[in-house]
Amino acid sequence: MERVTHHARATAYRVADPGGDGPTVCFVHGSGGTKDVWTAQARASGRFRTVALDLSGHGDSEDVDTAAGTETLAAYADDVVAVAAETDATVLCGSSLGGAVALRVALDRDHALDGLVLAGTGATLGVAPELLDALSTDFDRAIDYLHDPDRLFHDAPPEYVERSRIAMRECGREVTERDFWTCHAFDVRERLGEIAVPSLAVVGEHDALTPPASHEYLADRIGDCEYAAIDDAAHLAMLERPAAFNAALSAFLRRVRSSP
Repeated sequence: MERVTHHARATAYRVADPGGDGPTVCFVHGSGGTKDVWTAQARASGRFRTVALDLSGHGDSEDVDTAAGTETLAAYADDVVAVAAETDATVLCGSSLGGAVALRVALDRDHALDGLVLAGTGATLGVAPELLDALSTDFDRAIDYLHDPDRLFHDAPPEYVERSRIAMRECGREVTERDFWTCHAFDVRERLGEIAVPSLAVVGEHDALTPPASHEYLADRIGDCEYAAIDDAAHLAMLERPAAFNAALSAFLRRVRSSP
């Protein structure tokens, strides 16, 4: 594990480098998550160097004192830009909240990108009132809600589900609630036409949190954006069906590498 210091805080990240000539991909986790959600992508990276970071307040990264919403999203974008600059990453792959962060970087930061992967996310990320209420009053109920069928997982092994529950508890209620309120405030629907890099919108076919229609919307409105659905998976398709997710990702990265 490595760290980069920026904006008076340290952001943790992990690098997997198998060699080869592919682009470096920076993976950004979702609400209440950590870099560990991308372990299967690092193992199967092939010729592509991978970097996975912990956003501020998650995993091994220092926290930031920001209000939920645009202020927190900007801080998370700072985390990603700092790590991407440190590691020469030119492709961002963000899941859920991480997709919102990746979109914010692509739209508002001057870090040069060769590609954008938007996984289990959307141009807007409104959160169900039931979940927002549970996050503020009963964190265990919020965790149960997220682990109901076809939210985070469709049919994952029980140990994956339990590991996910533990990781969210370790992240804690305060940071997880901040994440979801930041998602709730996010909306870049009117700006998708500004995205000027090849993109991939990839979703689990059963994802009830950010359904396929949200990704079809991204593919329709971003100028150069492919759509891919992962069978037998829900929101965390990269964990639930890693082989299929990695195949879609690798095909996209080959296209990015061969682009002029």
